[in-house]
Amino acid sequence: MNTPGNNLSNATLEQRARALYHEAARNLDPGLAGRLRAARREALAGTRQVHHHVARWLVPSGACAAIALAALLAWPSEPRPAAEMPATAVTATVGNEADSPLPPDPEQADPNLYQNLDFYGWLAANDNPPPAH
Repeated sequence: MNTPGNNLSNATLEQRARALYHEAARNLDPGLAGRLRAARREALAGTRQVHHHVARWLVPSGACAAIALAALLAWPSEPRPAAEMPATAVTATVGNEADSPLPPDPEQADPNLYQNLDFYGWLAANDNPPPAH
């Protein structure tokens, strides 16, 4: 080991460790070397198999997600409820139409209202409040 009292530099230590490793690899028992190679192949096959299973499911799941997103965007949504509008805006809109002295636009009004205009004139002329008791 490289201790303060030892004069070995890091490069020398690295070279010595590398030489010891190669020497130990050359002198390895053939049975042990075969078992190590088999274990290495098995470990590498396991990692390749995991990547293969992941890749097998990525394409169909991505396609399903794309179809779901397209269906969500294409599906007709319900009209937004009037509750989302502020209450003052709703009352102002309704109040302006009901309290207006002008008749409604012909495009927006019911055509049956224009059939009996004389009746509505008579009704407005004879609109007397009931007598108070």
